[in-house]
Amino acid sequence: MAKPKGRWIGISPFRKMVCDLMHFSQQVPVAIAERQMDLGPLMEARKRSAKRPAWTTIFAKGYGIVCASTPALRRCYLKFPWHRLYEHPHSIVALNVERRLDDEDVVLFCLIRAPENRELGEIEAVVRDHMVKPVEELRSHQRAMAVSRIPWPMRRLFWWCALNLFGRRRCHNYGTFSLTSVGSRGAGLLNVAPILTTAIHYGQIDEKGRVEVRLSWDHRVMDGSTLARALVDLESVLNNQIAEEIRGETIPIGLSKAA
Repeated sequence: MAKPKGRWIGISPFRKMVCDLMHFSQQVPVAIAERQMDLGPLMEARKRSAKRPAWTTIFAKGYGIVCASTPALRRCYLKFPWHRLYEHPHSIVALNVERRLDDEDVVLFCLIRAPENRELGEIEAVVRDHMVKPVEELRSHQRAMAVSRIPWPMRRLFWWCALNLFGRRRCHNYGTFSLTSVGSRGAGLLNVAPILTTAIHYGQIDEKGRVEVRLSWDHRVMDGSTLARALVDLESVLNNQIAEEIRGETIPIGLSKAA
């Protein structure tokens, strides 16, 4: 009887992009802060809501509000032509949206500018578009596929320049913070290697609203005390401003519209 044989599988454009992301994220000196949050008031408000906004939407806006009052969370580290920090005027969240393309599960990057200035329903609509629209119509996917087709090593040079030359373009194309979770799949991510300054990730939320929330961050930009305060502030924002909005009382942020 012939022995079963394996098979060669080519690296898809999407997987090339992930390989590039991992290559550059390994150059970031990462530290992780964690807080067990009690989101009981938020959980109760969400249960009573007819719309039941997704948890990723809730965390995206909540953390955006925290970033609005903490400028360090909107900064990024640039290497060329000299080492410096750039501070963006508003947050841009990079959300992960899972899709099935042909025979491959992929994650699309959904960029939402100034989530702190948007209603939860507006954020949900943007995410929904990335979940149902043909991927060929999504700008983020078009950009990612175009970059993935650049031959190596010119592709790595393109990535390096995009991440280290111009702060405004870097934030515009990649975001100021990322948000990911596999809590709905029954698990949690203990460690996320961020390419951006901060990445927020959380695990399963129990029936009482308790959840482990983690922030992975670039230690070159700020220290742990800033992240610890950010997690405390995030819990307060979620249980107050966001819970009030879900109850139907939208809280104005008082910030100017994103440019």
